Amino acid sequence: MRNKIITVCTAAVMLVMTASCGADKNMKKGEKFLAIGEYYEAAIQFKKAYGKTPPKERDKRGQRAAKLARCYDRMNSHQKAIAAYRNVIRYKQDTPETHAALARLLLKNGNYKEAAREFQTVLDTLKGNRLAENGLESALTAQRKKEEGSRYIVRKMDVFNSRRADFSPMFYGDEYDRLYFTSTRNEAEGDELSGITGTKNGDIFYSEKDDKGKWGKPQTIESGLNTEFDEGACCFTPDQREMYLTQCTSDPAYPRYATIVTSNRTDAAWSKATKLDITRDTLSSYAHPAISPDGEWLYFTSDMPGGKGGLDIWRVRITGAGLGGVENLGEPVNTAGDEMFPTFRPNGDLYFSSNGHPGMGGLDIFIASPDKKTGKFVLEHPGYPLNSQGDDFGMTFEGPHNRGFFSSNRGDGRGWDHIYSFEKPEIIQTVKGWVYEMEGYELPAAQVYMVGNDGTNLKLSVKGDGSFTQVVNPGTDYIMLATCKGFLNHKEEISIRQTDESEEHVLQFPLASIRVPVLIDNIFYDFDKYTLKPESATALDELVKLLEENPNVTIELSAHCDYRGSEAYNKKLSQKRAETVVEYLIAHGIAKDRLTPVGYGKEKPKTIRKKLTEAYPWLKEGDVLTEDFIKQLDKDKQEMCNQLNRRTEFIVLRTTYGMFDEKGNLKNPPKPAKEENKHDEDEIFDIFIE
Repeated sequence: MRNKIITVCTAAVMLVMTASCGADKNMKKGEKFLAIGEYYEAAIQFKKAYGKTPPKERDKRGQRAAKLARCYDRMNSHQKAIAAYRNVIRYKQDTPETHAALARLLLKNGNYKEAAREFQTVLDTLKGNRLAENGLESALTAQRKKEEGSRYIVRKMDVFNSRRADFSPMFYGDEYDRLYFTSTRNEAEGDELSGITGTKNGDIFYSEKDDKGKWGKPQTIESGLNTEFDEGACCFTPDQREMYLTQCTSDPAYPRYATIVTSNRTDAAWSKATKLDITRDTLSSYAHPAISPDGEWLYFTSDMPGGKGGLDIWRVRITGAGLGGVENLGEPVNTAGDEMFPTFRPNGDLYFSSNGHPGMGGLDIFIASPDKKTGKFVLEHPGYPLNSQGDDFGMTFEGPHNRGFFSSNRGDGRGWDHIYSFEKPEIIQTVKGWVYEMEGYELPAAQVYMVGNDGTNLKLSVKGDGSFTQVVNPGTDYIMLATCKGFLNHKEEISIRQTDESEEHVLQFPLASIRVPVLIDNIFYDFDKYTLKPESATALDELVKLLEENPNVTIELSAHCDYRGSEAYNKKLSQKRAETVVEYLIAHGIAKDRLTPVGYGKEKPKTIRKKLTEAYPWLKEGDVLTEDFIKQLDKDKQEMCNQLNRRTEFIVLRTTYGMFDEKGNLKNPPKPAKEENKHDEDEIFDIFIE
């Protein structure tokens, strides 16, 4: 019997030693995965080690529970993380950081009373700890904020969501009819599962809206943009020709650092991503890019040195020569916690997510609006249901309207993020303008200057389709001037009245080329005469306005006939018609020496430009409507060509009229260079005055 007892005891000791040895191996493997940020793989090893650790080894069980809790926390496995942190406390291996982490998770889980107790435990030890104070405030006020609610309407968008994580939506397209977002769904590139999440690495997907306003099934991007690594959280430049996104490569022996990469859109496809070097720091993460509405700043998230703690929001200037100096946004935006996922509403408001400010749970969305007097940000918490007890982040706006999409893991026990729609009903008035060439296409290289009697002084960029949209204020008068190199300016004025519902005001900015003849449409003469018909006044008044807006321009005003009739008669008739138009312009205040009337008769038949081929598809760009060309066509097409030849045009001769005095000196010489980076308001006003 004694021998049997000894044998049994020896076996038990051997079993304990074997288990202990196995647990140590699991811990070593787990530490390796943890060092490179692969929390899912690390959690598997730590869980095995914890299970092999005898209950009587309380210190080790508590320490291993702490490792496991950290991994579950980073994986958004809230319930498992809470249980693991409670084990750390049960085995008396807790620190103030343990209670702070548990408090944040309880807050995220909606257990506000328990969260408050844990935050108070932290403050009993670390008096004055700002994060704990803000956390305690969140726990004490979150339920009240939820009950108060807000005017936001939030809906889950099943059409975009999968059984995995879907987040960071971003609108694309002039009509906001395409939505890009990140997803770890099974259709993502690569065959391996992420060591961080246990799912596929994230890829960029997109969905398109049809003519009926219905969103389609998400699709993969068929280009070199997505890889076997993580891609996500994208944004676009104002001209929508370049995408900025986050990429996270993996290396079995190296920590995972997120980087920002760029992709260009050519031939309707996105190119392979290229790394963007923001600084020379290779040991910090750079993620969640956002481009400011004016296209001059790149905002991003980073843990680089010099921040307020955790992850901060930074920005760097975008210049023609590359990126400028890096700036930390500082307070009140950044805290000792994490500030992430910056994005902009077109009105300039910065939206971001934070777990460092008092909120309702995990990451809460905050609005940072620049104060008009000081320029400093003023923070606003938009309340429930835009924010919840979970993580809320990654917003995108449908133009100037306070509606769009965002991400949240609210109500998902596994911690997966999903895409939701949001809308806050409000009255918004906008001006939508279109800048294009007369007889031509849109001018995306144009600039629009906007001045209002409320102090508005803006320079607006034009999109790829030649359009721009700007929110305007009721009771304000605006002057808007469209300019583009190689074209004359065009000015529009508009008064915005108070309304009871949202309204869009549409303005047209047709710019006249200074290089090619410009047709003056809707000029009518009596048959076989040079007398102007009354209905010509509208078009001629527009020409008067154009010349007033461009006072340094002189033009040749030409009239043309078709090939029928004698050459001498056509020449005389067209000259008289040109002179009649010039007389009208002079009578309406345009200086005579700015106008040169010329009648060409049939000498200069019309040359077809590309835009005209859309109305006359049987014509080609570059066709010249000579007599021989026309006579080869069908009878009905011949008459159309004759109508095109019978036209009144102008071409710019000079752009320096009145700019020099009698001695040849500039009357208004350029002003001295102003301070670098100073907002040049006078320059904008000068454009309207000159």
